[in-house]
Amino acid sequence: MVYSNGKVAGVLFFIAATQFVLGLIVAEALYPGYSISNNYISDLGVGPSAMVFNVSIFILGLLSLIGTYFFQRAFDLKAVTILLTIAAVAAMGVGIFTENSGPMHVFASFFVFLFSGLSAIFSYRLMKHPFSIIVILLGVMSLLALILYIGNFYFGLGVGGMERMIVYPILIWMIGFGSFLIAFPEKS
Repeated sequence: MVYSNGKVAGVLFFIAATQFVLGLIVAEALYPGYSISNNYISDLGVGPSAMVFNVSIFILGLLSLIGTYFFQRAFDLKAVTILLTIAAVAAMGVGIFTENSGPMHVFASFFVFLFSGLSAIFSYRLMKHPFSIIVILLGVMSLLALILYIGNFYFGLGVGGMERMIVYPILIWMIGFGSFLIAFPEKS
């Protein structure tokens, strides 16, 4: 059976985000005393859970990058393609440059957060209502959380909790976006 480029992209985005959600849960469970409120997500990349976390986030980036290639072949949405490419490469960078790598990790993490949120917002052009509104809201939620995070406004969630307010909307978007692309009607 031959699948369209859009469906292949959707499958890759879906798998990328889903495996990272599961990898994150496993990494948190493997890290003794890990607090989703008080620890950074990236702490998982240098502790006892390092292998699981770093491989999982690298796979997130790699599958997203490959998915972006197929996405561009299926849809002429250059802005989304550029944003997705930057976010995917940055995610691989987070897996390679752990938090004790200094500025490279900080830049990679920031680029993942920023360009993933923008990808979600710009993907509205492909969506039908009401999903187009939902993807915009998810992207805006992520970017607002990023602004609060940068300003050290955690509202009792702690640094890790606020980081999750950046990351979870993006993972929800990517799983939904992948599902949308899988179900997208084939061109006749």
